[in-house]
Amino acid sequence: MPQKEVCPRGYQQIASAVQQDASVHLCSSSSSKELFEFTFETIRQNLFRVTFTSPEHHIPPFPSVKKPQTNLQGLNVFSKDGATSKTIDVAGVTAKIEWEGTPVVSLSWTGSDKPLHRDLPMRSYVADAGGIANYSIHDRNALHVGLGEKSAPMDLSGRHFQLSATDCFGYDVYNSDPLYKHIPLLIKATPEGCVALFSTTHGRGTWAIGSEIDGLFGHFKVYRQDYGGLEQYMIVGKNIQEVVRSYAELVGFPLLVPRWAYGYISGGYKYSSLDSPPAHQALVEFVEKLEENGIPCSGHQMSSGYSIAATEPKVRNVFHWNYSRFPKPEEYISKMHAHGIRLITNIKPFLLESHPEFKQLIDAHGFFKDPETGEPGYMPVWSAGGGTGGNGCHIDFTSEDAFKFWYKGVQGLKKIGVDGMWNDNNEYTLPNDDWQMALDDAMVDSAAKKAVTNDVGQWGRALQTELMGKASHDALRDMEPKYRPFILTRSATAGTMRYAASTWSGDNVTSWENMKGSNALSLNAGMSLLQCEGHDIGGFEGPQPSPELLLRWIQLGCHTPRFAINCFKTSPDNNEVGEVIEPFMYPDITPLVRDTIKRRYEMLPYIYSLGLESHMTASPPQRWVGWGYESDPEVWSKRLKAGEEQFWLGDTLLVGGVYKAGVNIADIYLPRKSGDSFDYGYVNVNAPYNYLASGQWASIPSEWKTSIPLIARIGGAIPVGKSVHTRVPGDDTAASQGVKELDDYRGVEIFPPKGTSHDRVFENVWHEDDGISQQPKTSTYKFRYSSTEEKVLVDFVRDEKSGFVPAWKELDVILHYGDSRRVVSSSGQEISLKGTVSRGRVVYTIKA
Repeated sequence: MPQKEVCPRGYQQIASAVQQDASVHLCSSSSSKELFEFTFETIRQNLFRVTFTSPEHHIPPFPSVKKPQTNLQGLNVFSKDGATSKTIDVAGVTAKIEWEGTPVVSLSWTGSDKPLHRDLPMRSYVADAGGIANYSIHDRNALHVGLGEKSAPMDLSGRHFQLSATDCFGYDVYNSDPLYKHIPLLIKATPEGCVALFSTTHGRGTWAIGSEIDGLFGHFKVYRQDYGGLEQYMIVGKNIQEVVRSYAELVGFPLLVPRWAYGYISGGYKYSSLDSPPAHQALVEFVEKLEENGIPCSGHQMSSGYSIAATEPKVRNVFHWNYSRFPKPEEYISKMHAHGIRLITNIKPFLLESHPEFKQLIDAHGFFKDPETGEPGYMPVWSAGGGTGGNGCHIDFTSEDAFKFWYKGVQGLKKIGVDGMWNDNNEYTLPNDDWQMALDDAMVDSAAKKAVTNDVGQWGRALQTELMGKASHDALRDMEPKYRPFILTRSATAGTMRYAASTWSGDNVTSWENMKGSNALSLNAGMSLLQCEGHDIGGFEGPQPSPELLLRWIQLGCHTPRFAINCFKTSPDNNEVGEVIEPFMYPDITPLVRDTIKRRYEMLPYIYSLGLESHMTASPPQRWVGWGYESDPEVWSKRLKAGEEQFWLGDTLLVGGVYKAGVNIADIYLPRKSGDSFDYGYVNVNAPYNYLASGQWASIPSEWKTSIPLIARIGGAIPVGKSVHTRVPGDDTAASQGVKELDDYRGVEIFPPKGTSHDRVFENVWHEDDGISQQPKTSTYKFRYSSTEEKVLVDFVRDEKSGFVPAWKELDVILHYGDSRRVVSSSGQEISLKGTVSRGRVVYTIKA
């Protein structure tokens, strides 16, 4: 891209804004070719808004968030004005804005002389042709995370990223850029505190995070935006957790995810693309094979083969069925529901010329317009098989008629029984910034339409990803307002996740390296509020995984928020249908795969509760090892900032991995919190079940047919249920009626110290609801325990005032392997010895 930087100077305060204690409003010198305005506003205690605009550089016309109301009530706010500066103190945070040359914002803790963030003097806010750039000082020791999903490692420092999205089929997890997401959120984290920078644009840009160095300016970061002016929010927090929560308060907390979507989701392009046997038969037979092998499954991602025309041209027609493969879609869906399997159907936001409604959308101006030809914006789009396509047009969701077309199409699929929508291929890799949008839908701001031209570059391609999510979401919500709409989306913006409950890292490749790097993608995704996120277990593209790699990947994937096996294994000999990964494909390890997936279901109360927690607090279920352990210097080491080898699942389970064939020992770091009176440490969940001190690297035996490293925090707890797909009271949907087992058992695995807890009482909380309601009644369960050398004292509190009452009545207390101490109540509850479970753990039961 050409670089045409202009750095406005000679700023003066605008008189009407001088008296505003918590804001600054500046205008550049009239001697400049173009007058720029700069504003700094205090929105909340730790949230600030910066704009840098001009008549030619407008604020983003469709920002991914609306400006929130300013709320400083009850806070101590002080300001001090200088001739060319202003200092604002807000409840412990100090913002200093200087404008002797260019505006420079510094953020720090009040009383500290070390900024958490500081713009780059002399080159802070600049115009760059039709866009802008914002330069800031780069701290080479800091951890930088966010940006949705970016290539591994987790630490983004020292690298350059495109802020756009593309269909990166078979990407390199360590080198490919861009990937699928467009989320301009960058978080800088240090032991002293964190600052996030978030731009609201849907337009293209870049982030250089210390990858550029200049002899005059030193080490800097720079955010570049191709079009328009800057609207940027700055968020300050003591740690990443505080910043992520404040970001959620700005853009919206993660959606409620249906409980079933945390189970095993099967998939495979091959099934729905078969003509012989017909796809509907192959899919039912696959589900029957799962049942024969005792492998529970909750849903199936039905790839787009169902929509490929039965006659020439045999290409995709979104919302239309191939009646040769699926002669009676309703009957097929009913059969899947009878097995308890929900269907998530693939839909793509483009039409090929042969699509039955193609001309209808041309007449309705439902496609983008090429201003050079006056015709719709034609381009090659993916059609059938790997790397093959046809001529077609992408849907313009700013067109009222196009939005309605999509809305009705989704409802048509829903009416015949489809449970959720799979928004796929929605990166909008349009070839021309000048293509024009309709902008005639009521949701498009009329003032913005008057101020900004209607070209794709100004409004941003990613806007379409967001509106596609809204169209799919609203169609499901309006048909069944009682239930949670489930939208799975491949691409995403910050605003998309107001409509899509789940996402994944796209078309990855089968390799040990890819499995390792995927952890880093998940951690950055979670910190970007993509919190029900996962990967195609075993790899979407590439060779079939070996038995060892497949089992290792399943062992790892079962401990992530979203667990799905889906692939399209193309080859020169088979580019249309491909091969699939099946959990029973290797008979020698099928029992091990089954046991691992059954353990996933057993842990579902824990995993689902973490999902509810993310909806309420924005804490991701899958967390960086330093989450909550910021005082431990080792978590800031390069190895742990990479985020590739281990992560937290909640705050109890530390999950490691093995990332090379033939390796049976893995090193895992056990973080330590400062200030604890006693070092309670950790315990190995698997053999040899040993207790481990915190603050050390430990070598964990991890034979591939046994387990990856799974380490429990002393004092933690894992609520568990049955190891099968279960039905929850209140879920009366069709697929739920096909689930045989009721969710009527609950246990809690606890990990008390080997000896005394020194009067420390550990408290753990989990949440439950019906798993399906849009506005559920949520009940909370508290389990407290302490220990002596002879016994474990427990107390269990059920809070069901919400009105949700689960099917289970009693609670099993499950001790760690080898712990034979008595379990007694500290509050007079009736407790009895139940016995020893199959894994050699002693179990007591708390009566209802």
